[in-house]
Amino acid sequence: MDRLCRWGPSALKTMSAKDAKNAFGLLIDSARAEPVAIEKHGRKVVVVLAVEEFERLRQVEQMAAGGDNKTGKSAVK
Repeated sequence: MDRLCRWGPSALKTMSAKDAKNAFGLLIDSARAEPVAIEKHGRKVVVVLAVEEFERLRQVEQMAAGGDNKTGKSAVK
C-alpha cells in the first residue's frame, strides 16, 4: 500500500450529485470510511472525505513543503 494513500489501489468510490443530494446521510457515512467522488454529468467534480483524513493530508502537504506540521510555519529561518 502506498504511504500517502491508505485506501490502496482500488478505484475511488463515486456517487452522482443527484444521489449525493438525495442521500446526504449515506454520503457522509460512506465518506467517513473512504473518500467518495461526486460526479456531475459523468465527470468527477469534488471528493468528500473524513475530516481526519483531510487533516492528515494537510500535514503531509506541509511536511513536503518543509514546514512544521504542527504550526504550519516553515522550518527554515
